[in-house]
Amino acid sequence: LLLFFVFWYAGNMKYNEYNTAALNAVGGKTSGLTMTVATMQLGVCAVYAMIMWTIKLNPAKLLGLQAPDKQSMPNVTKADLIKSLKLAFCAAGAHAATVFALGGDPLFGQIVKAAEPVLAAIVGTVFYNKAPTFYKVCCLPIIVGGVAFASLKKGGDGSYSLKFDVTALVFGMLANAFAAFKGGENSRLMADKGIAERYGGVGNQFAVTQMLGFVILLPIMYATEGSKLPTFLETLKTDPSLQFNLVMSGLAFFIYNELATYTLKVTGAVTASVANTAKRVIVMVYMAAVTGKALTDEQKMGSAIAIVGVLLYALIDDLLKSKKKTKAA
Repeated sequence: LLLFFVFWYAGNMKYNEYNTAALNAVGGKTSGLTMTVATMQLGVCAVYAMIMWTIKLNPAKLLGLQAPDKQSMPNVTKADLIKSLKLAFCAAGAHAATVFALGGDPLFGQIVKAAEPVLAAIVGTVFYNKAPTFYKVCCLPIIVGGVAFASLKKGGDGSYSLKFDVTALVFGMLANAFAAFKGGENSRLMADKGIAERYGGVGNQFAVTQMLGFVILLPIMYATEGSKLPTFLETLKTDPSLQFNLVMSGLAFFIYNELATYTLKVTGAVTASVANTAKRVIVMVYMAAVTGKALTDEQKMGSAIAIVGVLLYALIDDLLKSKKKTKAA
């Protein structure tokens, strides 16, 4: 289990690093090729899934010094795939928006991503009739306040003003919204026991979701960045950095998500919440080291406040339940 934690964190860190390097290889956030990079990453995921189905083995558990799982192609029907489209659209949207956000500013993008529970609470309440508890709602202003504080910059005269990367903020919040819908649609889909059985496990479901997401993003990529596709293909043919980082970012994305599933499946809710929160901190510190861009004092304090808020949001109901049980005893 410890190795799954280690490689989950390492995979997430390396994904952020490879993703940043791939975007830089095509010219950065102003190149007009961010959607292409995001789409091709899912293309790598699709190829990896097909290789697993061909050899009928999933090697991910080797990282935990366990025998690889057998993984055959799922027996899903055309109707199952159609039902899976909403989930795939949300997953693809969350992935693409995250790539845009991290391309804008890898550090601030991670801070904005920490506000995911805020969007999850709104979306869950409005669209899925799953409102958070009163105590969870009380934690949301802490998260929002942390992200807001991280957006401040101190001027030479000592006054504060809002200064942040607009791309990272807008697409980070869009990614959070897509992720919230993805969670709701995943619950709806897996509530159908027949579909869950035909998928034959979360590994297959994740693989099919990424493949469908790739197909969904392709026309969007052509519509928004199709004119620059020849430039991308030429760079891909001649630039080893793009070749390496594009493939590795796709593989890292697929594998770290699988390892997260394995890890969280065998841990309790509290451990999972703490692990997710710790992951954000570690990734931010790692990306600061990789990019050479230090967090400002406001970003350090704001991210700390937001992350504490996220941790409280995840744990507060369990903490209060334990307190009530202790009193009752």
